[in-house]
Amino acid sequence: MAEQPKIAGKQPIPVAVVAGKTYWWCACGQSKNQPFCDGSHKGTAFEPVSWTAEKSGNAFFCACKRTGKVPLCDGTHNGL
Repeated sequence: MAEQPKIAGKQPIPVAVVAGKTYWWCACGQSKNQPFCDGSHKGTAFEPVSWTAEKSGNAFFCACKRTGKVPLCDGTHNGL
């Protein structure tokens, strides 16, 4: 079975994003800078995920690392 990421939280993390800016979402769950990558994935099977905001406003990033809508929350945390 594939390695599972660490659950960093069970609620989405709201972030005020800027249109056209690229954000690097932590996929491993080990970053101390959630929901973003801080390099903690080194030595794991995980890589950060690049996401560029289409418009400015709040985006709700997944903290449970189980979303089907990477990197945004899709409510999967409700079943954990």
